[in-house]
Amino acid sequence: MSEETVFSSSVLAELSWRGLIKAQTHDELDTKLAEGPLTLYCGFDPTADSLHAGNLLMIIGLAHFRRHGHAPIALAGGATGMIGDPSGKSDEREMISEEIIAANLAGISTQLRTILDRAMTMHADGVETENNAPIPLVNNADWMKPWSFIDFLRDVGKNFSVNQMMSKTSVAERLNNRDQGISYTEFSYMLIQAYDFLHLAREHGCSLQIGGSDQWGNITAGTDLIRRNIQKPAFGLTFPLLTDKNGKKFGKSEGGAIWLDAARTSPYQFFQYWKNLDDVEMPKLLRSFTFLSRERVDELVGVIERKENRGSMVQAELAYQLTWLVHGREEADKAVASAKLLFGGEIRDVSEQDLLAVFANVPSAEVSRAELEQGIPVIDFFVNTGAQKSKSEARRLLKQGGLYINGVSVADDSKVVTLDDLAVGSTMVIRTGKKKHRVVRVND
Repeated sequence: MSEETVFSSSVLAELSWRGLIKAQTHDELDTKLAEGPLTLYCGFDPTADSLHAGNLLMIIGLAHFRRHGHAPIALAGGATGMIGDPSGKSDEREMISEEIIAANLAGISTQLRTILDRAMTMHADGVETENNAPIPLVNNADWMKPWSFIDFLRDVGKNFSVNQMMSKTSVAERLNNRDQGISYTEFSYMLIQAYDFLHLAREHGCSLQIGGSDQWGNITAGTDLIRRNIQKPAFGLTFPLLTDKNGKKFGKSEGGAIWLDAARTSPYQFFQYWKNLDDVEMPKLLRSFTFLSRERVDELVGVIERKENRGSMVQAELAYQLTWLVHGREEADKAVASAKLLFGGEIRDVSEQDLLAVFANVPSAEVSRAELEQGIPVIDFFVNTGAQKSKSEARRLLKQGGLYINGVSVADDSKVVTLDDLAVGSTMVIRTGKKKHRVVRVND
């Protein structure tokens, strides 16, 4: 899809300038969207108990359609998750038990509801607005599990030729890999996803499916099945796979996926991932991953182009918008505050997880709970934890205002450090001078 394409519908016009259109099945889609509200859906399989940053683009896509007056549906794949989509995979997916799928389904369903609801409150330039009605969430296990295998083959399988299925990229690439090939189980995935589209067309009037570019074969299978069975128009729209300048997917770090679950990737770590990206990535990501207006995006891109991006303020804006979307505005504010801890200031209102993430690369020390219960003279404390070499050096630095506990300068050399000085949980942070931090943790 070229950037010069002019669309009649407001939603495709917005998706186009944001660089979010890869391909569409029929040119008439633009006319249909311009004529009035369309019902559409996107599916998310429960391959883990959390979605990851790679899923955000499709969540944002659903939100764009709602913001332009259309009727999106989010589908959690309780049935398709048991099979495994071969699209984009060179190896067979490992089968997941029903118990794990149920737990995964609960996790991603909560995230989808929360993030989609939040996306509807985010004004283009960062002001919260009133929430619209929630975007419906359905589970394809509800209509797939009651089927018998024979009924499914008779009613759905008869509509597909093996030749047609083998021509789909997701299948063809695996068939060409003679060492691995593709199992009948994964080969059948396309039929189930196609039937999902047909079911939603019948029950909800759904006429559009959106997905990543790797879903093209599955989506077109669904449009064909609908047109053949109920003779109604059905459309598909795919989003591009966004990669960085090195061809790596966004949402991946050296430690693996950037998860949307705060227990897997803390809000601070999530914030820092986006904050640390290169300037060259910013124009694309500001358009694709935020709801910021064209004017605001152009303004931020101008900062990059004029080489005025001091302190990575553009990255900070991107990181804040995404952390707000995924974890809420309060957590986004905390992530900003946490990031400032490295540059001094009192340490408070931060979780232990985020505190440890902020200071993950600084030296650490341990003290026993019994010692802190009894109390440790502050000069001894800085020496015992390795922050100072000698008591005389510690005392001299204290008089100069250079000893800090949790960002607060120690003014009295008679101070005794106790459990009350812990910043959060079993952790405190001490500092000597302007930048020399040390994490101190209590052991039992």
